[in-house]
Parts: sequence; structure tokens; C-alpha cells
Amino acid sequence: MLFGLAKDRPLPVVIDEFPYLVRNAPALPSQLQAAIGVRSERHRKERPRILLCGSAMSFMGRLRSGASPLYGRAGLDLVVHSLGFREAAEFWGIQDPRLAVLVHAIVGGTPAYRREFVDDDVPDGPDDFDAWVCRTVLNPARPIHGEAPYLLAAEPDLRDRSLYHSVLAAVAGGHRTSGGIASAVGRKATDISLPLTVLKNCGLLIAEPDAFRGNRTTYHVAEPLISFHHAVVRPETALLSRRRGAAKVWEHSRPTFLSKVVGPHFARLCRAWVEWHADPETFGGMPIQVSSGTVADPVSRAGLEADVVVHGAIGQDQGILLSVGEAKWHKVMHLGHL
Repeated sequence: MLFGLAKDRPLPVVIDEFPYLVRNAPALPSQLQAAIGVRSERHRKERPRILLCGSAMSFMGRLRSGASPLYGRAGLDLVVHSLGFREAAEFWGIQDPRLAVLVHAIVGGTPAYRREFVDDDVPDGPDDFDAWVCRTVLNPARPIHGEAPYLLAAEPDLRDRSLYHSVLAAVAGGHRTSGGIASAVGRKATDISLPLTVLKNCGLLIAEPDAFRGNRTTYHVAEPLISFHHAVVRPETALLSRRRGAAKVWEHSRPTFLSKVVGPHFARLCRAWVEWHADPETFGGMPIQVSSGTVADPVSRAGLEADVVVHGAIGQDQGILLSVGEAKWHKVMHLGHL
């Protein structure tokens, strides 16, 4: 019926959460393809403009693949990313930079988390942050408390969800390499190659090449709320379900939050600053690649992690190492760190 409403101009048709509709009506993409094909040939001026939206990244990506009935019919492919750190701080109305980092390390840049999920509850300054955590993400009565597991559930094609949750928990717990993740979940490295690929395609994991070792890849959780869930909420589910244990849970989980969640998150914010905001003159050249890396220390026989490694270009020379930096959230940096 929608295809017959347009008369003298194209009619905009917006279908939200398209993957859920297709789950219950698998023939829907073919039906749209047939309708679009007929209208585009006979009534080009009356053809509706269809905007398909969905939060399942892998599913939406497959709509443009050669096996999809809608292949070749897309005029726009737009991925709507979450707000960056600065934009998120402005959106939340937080002016204190330290408080903005702490809040961003939990909720990231998803706008709905402020409006619908915490009902516009914003920390009233740095001293209110602990109380804000207890009354929002640690409060089972708030929708944001149980949102993290639903982010994985939004992907309709995942089978062994317990394995995928375990992989995310391992990465959130500090296991960054495929070998470390496999060991943490009690599987062989070959057994988790598929889950790592799927989670990366879903936009839930970020794979970064090591700055100094080309054959080594490190993984990071893309959504801060998932990291917070696995580091703080999931281990204390039983106590939090009583709805009286939020303050007690937060009291002994706060150090874990600062080390496992805020520390790595702050390092990623530093890398993002180099990529998007830093003046090229800061590094004496144009940054091309910003990543983290590990170098071997032959004296201590251990690996030293560098949080912000900048490769760039000077003149015609490409890939020059411009800068190696550390990012410490809980310490003041000095020459000893250098």
C-alpha cells in the first residue's frame, strides 16, 4: 500500500529495527526487492525512498552482499557511530573533564543512555559520581542495568551465545590476544577464531594490530557498557538482585573499575585524541597510524606495553615512528615513567 501513496514526489518510508522484522518474516527483503524493481521501471518519479535501519551490524551489512535480494539497490550506506568523548560530555552537560571520563567509561557515547535509560539522571559534580553509579547502572530497577547483555542479543544469527559472552568477558578482564582469550575461556585458539571474527563484524570488538609486531593483534571491547558489565555487574549479580547491595558492591568493585575499565578506556581516549584532535606539529609529522604495542625488555625478560604509539610521515618518508607514550589514569607522569 505504501508504494501506491506517492504521487508527485518520492515518499519517504522509514523501517526501524529491520533485522527483527526479517526474523519473523524472512521473505521481507525479497518482497521489498520485487516492489522496488517494479516501481523503479514503471514509475521512477513515484518510487518511495526506503530507509532501512537496524542495530545488528552484521545483518545490515549483509543486505549489501551479493547473496541478498537487495544487492545493488542501496543508494546510501550510513553507519551512525556513537558520540565521541567531547561530544558525549557536552551532551551529558558535564564540564569537569575527570568526571566526563568516568561517565564515558561506563555509558560511552550512546545518546539514549541518558534520556531513556537513566531518565536524565546526570552526576551532580565529581562528588556525586559514586552515588550516581549506585542509583543507575547498579540499580536493577533502571533499564541501563541489564542493557549490556541485550547488545549481544541484538545479533540474530549468533548461536552459542554463552561462548560469545565468555569471550567478551575475557577481553573486558584484560586478556587482549587470541591466545590469552582462549586460555581464559578454556578453549583452543582455533575454537575462538570464529567468535572473534563475528564479534568484530558485529561492532562489539575492536581488533588493533600491534604497533611493533605485525603478526600480533590485540582486541578491545568496543562498547564501554559491556566492559563495565563484565568487570563490575556480572560478578555481583546475586548481591545486586537484592536491590540493597549496590553501595557495598561499588565499595569493593571501584578499584577494579578504575584499573580494568577506566585505565584501558583512558588509553583509548588518548589514542583517539591523537587521531582526531592533535595538531600534527605535536609529533613533528602527520600521524598515519595510532595504536598500542608491546616491546620486549631483555633485562627483565618481560614485555613493556606502550599505550600510544604514533607512526607517521615526514616529507616523502612514510611509516616513521614519531612518538611512544604512556597513558596513566591514576598516576601523575614523570621522568621515571619515561
